[in-house]
Amino acid sequence: MREIVFDTETTGLDKNEDRVIEIGCIEMVNKFITGKTFHVYINPQGKKVHPDALAVHGITDESLLDKPIFADIADEFLTFIEGAKMVAHNAMFDIGFLNAELERINLPQISTDIVIDTLALARRKHPMGPNTLDALCKRYGVDNAHRKLHGALLDTELLAEVYIELLGGRQTSLGLSVETAGQNKNNADQHVEIILKSRPQLLPPRLTQSDIEAHQKLVAKMGDKAIWKHYLN
Repeated sequence: MREIVFDTETTGLDKNEDRVIEIGCIEMVNKFITGKTFHVYINPQGKKVHPDALAVHGITDESLLDKPIFADIADEFLTFIEGAKMVAHNAMFDIGFLNAELERINLPQISTDIVIDTLALARRKHPMGPNTLDALCKRYGVDNAHRKLHGALLDTELLAEVYIELLGGRQTSLGLSVETAGQNKNNADQHVEIILKSRPQLLPPRLTQSDIEAHQKLVAKMGDKAIWKHYLN
């Protein structure tokens, strides 16, 4: 299953008045990060970054002046997320802003049916909280020491790891991870050969001779078409 873990940063909290200024996306397939990302800063077309928002993400008005507007990146963004589930923390906030941007340029909105909210997952799993991204990183041992300010791509990278842990951790995939000295750890196409050793001594049979004879007598009563007759020696 293909999923896109994503996050946005905005000029403020009102989706009808404020604008999206950063989008970060990471692709996951069957709960494994593929390495494919989508990341862009966006010119909010004159909308100023609210001081409270600036304190959270540190994205200044000046830094956005030479960035593309949403209409210029919309098709690329929609192509990247096409056919995937969308995963975010407090997802309705981000989806609300993205859909407001799509509505402004008359493009189809993202259906909430494909959205997975990790905040809702965390609240069900840890009803006593806290369930902020930072708190979940601490709970699951995800290293976020380099996170001084919020940023869409950085938060998405952390959330992808937290999301896996919320679903039960890496063991849920029943995958096999092998690292070999001298090989590239990022090489996902390694061939792994597993050799099972033979037992030095066969295990003794658990059926006794009387068990076998009793089974043969039972099968004999079933008639010539009994499927068990194909397995009798």
